[in-house]
Amino acid sequence: MIYFDNGATTYPKPRSVLNAVNEAVSQYSFNSGRGGYKESLKAAEKIFSVREKTADMFSTTPDNIIFTCNCTYALNMAIKGSVKKGDHIIISSLEHNSVSRVVQKLQDDGIAEYDTAAFSYDDDETVNNFEKLIKSNTSLIICMHSSNVFGVVFPIERLGKLAKKHSIRFIVDGAQGAGSADINMKRDNIDILCCPGHKSLMGIMGSGFMALSDGVQLDTIIEGGTGSGSMSLRQPDFTPDRFEAGTLNNPGIISIGAGIDFINQTGMKKIYNHELAITQCLYEKLGENNRVILYTPYPAFNRSMPILAFNVENVPSEKTASYLAKHGISCRAGYHCSPLAHKHFGTIDTGAVRLSIGYFNTQSDCAKVIKVINNY
Repeated sequence: MIYFDNGATTYPKPRSVLNAVNEAVSQYSFNSGRGGYKESLKAAEKIFSVREKTADMFSTTPDNIIFTCNCTYALNMAIKGSVKKGDHIIISSLEHNSVSRVVQKLQDDGIAEYDTAAFSYDDDETVNNFEKLIKSNTSLIICMHSSNVFGVVFPIERLGKLAKKHSIRFIVDGAQGAGSADINMKRDNIDILCCPGHKSLMGIMGSGFMALSDGVQLDTIIEGGTGSGSMSLRQPDFTPDRFEAGTLNNPGIISIGAGIDFINQTGMKKIYNHELAITQCLYEKLGENNRVILYTPYPAFNRSMPILAFNVENVPSEKTASYLAKHGISCRAGYHCSPLAHKHFGTIDTGAVRLSIGYFNTQSDCAKVIKVINNY
């Protein structure tokens, strides 16, 4: 199998991550921090070490790393925990349903209203599109780091400065950037960063986190046992306990730590450059086929993540993906849980075929895809 669906989840996982998961199941299958015996304490120490690695990668503090079951859950916690009745929210025109459905529900329930700022290849225009939507009651700006369908990158640092200038909370969906792109919460003025563990961070499914900047206060959307303050019927008021009700996913969390180790040892820039080079190769070769429709400019350094959307003229995207699958090439077609992005790029009637590249893809994978498409 040639795997080009890394935007959904990276595959294969590094051997070190697989070993760490096996070790987690065999040596750390204890409820961390909720027992006085050495195995529980050892598990708690291991989990804290992952908090440290994650905080260091994204420039926050370990206690501000809240582990979740995925990025969608983290975004729900961040958004719903931030709003109050009468608030106004701004999102981008490319947001995934993990953001757009949340704000739509808030609007349907009469809690908050939202507007959508159009993405532009001109960063000045993108920032201006957000700024002109700001109202006196705007409490949140929510934006993805990069599109999960078209790979385009938002000017996150500039949007963070805009939010700070207007004293608006800034939430970033790091699903397609975390692990491959340089995301720095302090530099970029990010108040809350939400990420999956199983994509570019190389961890396993069922893992993710919400990272807070110092001083960010959130309401809870779930309460329960935390192992701290157990005699109180009220949820703890300190992080990370306040947001980690219930037993943690030790193998998933430990896989994130192993994934971060792999990234640090390999070099994030090396990983990104490798993935981008294959993306550029795909773009160039597909562009030579008169039947192929491409929707974005040439994937440029720091302007695009390793994701490429295309269609074959007059062929449904699902049919093209099925054809590729029959030739051993795995990718995704359709709408990718992102109707706003497809509306913005004019593919709302057709969807698109998405090739999402990972570190373990090769130039020979690129050549195979091109050959198959050219014979279609």
